Amino acid sequence: MDSSNTAITWSRPLGIWLAPALILALGLAAILFDPFGIEASLSNGLFDAYQRHAARPAGDGARVRVLELPALDEDSLVRATRALTLQGVRLIVFTAPVQSGPSPESLAARLPPDSDAARAVLEKLPEPGHELAEAIAATKAIVPVTLGTQGRAPHVKARFVYRGTADPFAAAPLFNAASAPPALLETNAAGSAAANLLPDGDGVVRRMPIALRLDKGLVPGMAAEVMRVAAGQSDIIMVSNEHDPLSFVTGTGLSALETNTGSVPTDLRGQIRLHYAAGASQRLLNPDALASESLRDAVVLVGAQGQVVKTPLGPSSVANVMAEGVENLFTGQVLRRPDWARPTEALLMALVGTGMILLLRFGLGWAAALVMAGCAGLGLTSWYMFAAHSLLTDAATPSLFLLLAFGAGGLVWIQDLRLAYAGLRKAFAESLPRATIEKIARRPELLRMDGEARAVTYLVCGLRGMADLAARYKDDAAGFTRVMHRLLTPLMDEALAHGGTIDRLTADGFAAFWNAPLDDADHALHACEAAHAMSAISARLGERLAQEQQEAKSQVEISVGIATGQVIAGGFGGASRMGYGVHGSAVNLAQQIQGLSHHYGPALVVTEETRRLAERGFAFLEVDTIAMEEPPVTIYALVGNPASRASPKFRALSVFHDHIFLAIRKQNWPMARELIAQCRRLSGASQRLYDLHLTRIAYYETHPPGAEWDGAFRPVLE
Repeated sequence: MDSSNTAITWSRPLGIWLAPALILALGLAAILFDPFGIEASLSNGLFDAYQRHAARPAGDGARVRVLELPALDEDSLVRATRALTLQGVRLIVFTAPVQSGPSPESLAARLPPDSDAARAVLEKLPEPGHELAEAIAATKAIVPVTLGTQGRAPHVKARFVYRGTADPFAAAPLFNAASAPPALLETNAAGSAAANLLPDGDGVVRRMPIALRLDKGLVPGMAAEVMRVAAGQSDIIMVSNEHDPLSFVTGTGLSALETNTGSVPTDLRGQIRLHYAAGASQRLLNPDALASESLRDAVVLVGAQGQVVKTPLGPSSVANVMAEGVENLFTGQVLRRPDWARPTEALLMALVGTGMILLLRFGLGWAAALVMAGCAGLGLTSWYMFAAHSLLTDAATPSLFLLLAFGAGGLVWIQDLRLAYAGLRKAFAESLPRATIEKIARRPELLRMDGEARAVTYLVCGLRGMADLAARYKDDAAGFTRVMHRLLTPLMDEALAHGGTIDRLTADGFAAFWNAPLDDADHALHACEAAHAMSAISARLGERLAQEQQEAKSQVEISVGIATGQVIAGGFGGASRMGYGVHGSAVNLAQQIQGLSHHYGPALVVTEETRRLAERGFAFLEVDTIAMEEPPVTIYALVGNPASRASPKFRALSVFHDHIFLAIRKQNWPMARELIAQCRRLSGASQRLYDLHLTRIAYYETHPPGAEWDGAFRPVLE
């Protein structure tokens, strides 16, 4: 392999920069304008997760409590109101309409018109809520107004004023109808407010309205009215955003609510972002044990059991959610999504994205590292701003579009890399097989040309019977070449498919190795798997070739030698031309046992070390001990997969082979002959192998190997 070609470079197409740039442009539009609600969905999910992991501590100096009653009928509310009044509560807040009885008018309507009985009913029946109104008159209370439902028009006691020159309430939520409580209740109450909660599109309540619009004026939200009445004020003071730097983009709206303790920021529609508290159940009062509670100066919100809405922390009652809004206003602990958040998020995404696009020219690694670092930085900053300052900055949307932009650039980069692979294949087509070139080109950084010591499994594959085949094609050289290509190509493909690297080609075979240059923890097992598959392919190809040549049996057979051991792997060659390969005793041993394999009958022969590493996956039979190197090496035939190893036939052969070679090593020649004679009759026995060992036994009988013999055959040259 020519090392100068391993660093081939190519020009990057415009798409590598254009594709991520378009994604980033879409991201900028989503962050700044959110035309399809993507940013809202992602950011809300992120902020909800923050609240679940770091909710606001429960409780505050305002002592906000919640009383949930089984039903909001007048009798229950009267009893609760009187009990709370005796406890000295500061304010009672009704969060849902009262379930009062029918009005005198509705009862009279059921009687005949213009009757004396109807007039008597109208005169004698009290106005609805009379008893509750008396209880409310003895304390401070706020009654609910339901917007969006047709009914009696409310008489709002709060007055809205704003600081600024332009009316900022145009963006407040608008309703075209309202239903107020009975007039007597509203008259005796200290205030009235909208009991409406406005969930987001996914049904989760994240915001609390301060001001809501009707055709005839403004209605305060429940939390704002509680704050006003508790402070003894007549006005609710709002602040316009007209002096904000970005108001020319966002338009005129609301920016804050002024309280005795300072300004509480709102969004343009006049809504506060709720900062939910952990342990909200601590606010709940026991309806049957109000006398035992210490409620002096507490604000108690009264609601109905079973009225549940979704919140970032999970399902919660309406009264509890309104209590969250009251606590948020009293303490000023609201979540803020500042006006500068979106432009800043867009700018940071654009900066990281631009850097990523520039780094794509150097490969995916640096670009991926920058994107990951950018996403991590955005996430950590977002979390810090929430945990330390209650600021909401979105890391989800910029991170998503950064990842999408990187993915788009990466796809174009990979396609461009495929074109580069084609160039590499063309450059090396005359020296290495195509599949090997693709493997090396795919991860060139793993090709360590400077050399390293590695344990590899080396496989040498050859074809037997090539001399006879060449003789048949002596007048058709092109035909012989085609046959060789048909025989060798699928065998090499099988080696590559099992993770091997082709090392060299010969006229009748090839060599391959595993665990270099790429790591392969099961290199011996994979080499044996490749050899087993090659044996099956060779048998099919041989049968097909025999049929084409009209022969009863193919004369072409495969022979494989496999050895495992330490080698030196790296680049070898001259200064201008280098090739990657391995050198060591395992290479020589695999070549030698492949050359000897025809003596044993089985086509696949492996060394002791290979058998040890691959034994869990295959069946092996001992066939010989050779003295090609010291100490001698025991070699085995690979005869099948685990299913073969479990078969009675293989177990019988294995037992006989163990006893045969034990008798040979003990130089018990008669016993060895007898065992071989019995083993010959077993199914699957190799007659060629037993002929070899009988010939050796005859030699040993005339040339005893000596008492210290190690079992390896070493003929004495006379």
